Parts: sequence; C-alpha cells; structure tokens
Amino acid sequence: MKDPVKIPRMKKEEYDALISRQHVSRIAFGACEQPYVAPFMYVFDGKHLYFLSTKYGRKMEYFRSNPRVSVEIEEYTPDLSAFTFVSLQGLLEEVKESSQKERVRRLFVDMITRKSLSPRVLSALGHSPDEPTDAIAREERSMVWKLVGVKDIVALKNG
Repeated sequence: MKDPVKIPRMKKEEYDALISRQHVSRIAFGACEQPYVAPFMYVFDGKHLYFLSTKYGRKMEYFRSNPRVSVEIEEYTPDLSAFTFVSLQGLLEEVKESSQKERVRRLFVDMITRKSLSPRVLSALGHSPDEPTDAIAREERSMVWKLVGVKDIVALKNG
C-alpha cells in the first residue's frame, strides 16, 4: 500500500496573496451543539481580516457565547485542477473605536467598488441593494469584527 500524497503547504506570502485576492470566507462558530458555518465577506488590510456582520441571527448568539472561530478562504478552478485554501483559528473581536470602524467600512466600500460586485451584496451587510454602496461607510447597520489571536494557520495548495 502506498503512502498518501500530501498536499503541499503554502508560504506566508502565498496565503497572504490568496487572502488579498478573495473576498468571501466561511466562518465556523463552535458555541453551539453542532458547529455553525456561515459565509462572510471580508477585507484584509495586510495584517488583519475584518468582517461586517448584521446585528441579528444565530451568529450573534454564537459570537457572544464563544468568540473562538475558524475562518476558511479558498480559491479553485471549476474542474478543481488547481486549488488553494487557508484556514485560520482565532478569536473574533468587536471593533468599537469609531474611527477604526469607519476605516474598515470604507475598506468594504472600496473592495465592493474595485471588484464590481453586485449591489445585492449590500443585503448581506444590512443594507438594501437600492442604496448607494457608500451607505456602508456612513451608517452603522452592522457590527465590525476583527480576527485576532490567530493560533493556527493551515494553508495548502495542490502543486
């Protein structure tokens, strides 16, 4: 019997580049009987991942109960001939300082504009698709979370 083929690890520069290219993650919350996984858009400032979260739903209960999470970001071709992913285990922390929240919200506006995302993504951030994207930066309809205390990073690629 042959040994299993191991997927190679990525270097920090490679997974930072993956995180910078993408904008959708999955966050696994563990503060419940069964793990709860939800998709979240994010921005990366070169050091931290930031998320906007609507102020309702199960995720709020799970966040308050236990902020320990696992965040996964992936990239792959449709036929899976090429794929990469990074998984980061850490804590979500609510950003409370006004100027920091405004900076992060502005990063979201810039990312949505730069990537020409559909106005429909605004509904995931507590806004109507009929509103201007800039409303994200002007209003506080969502919480700002920051991933901190990252204890483990697994970043793999298929060659």
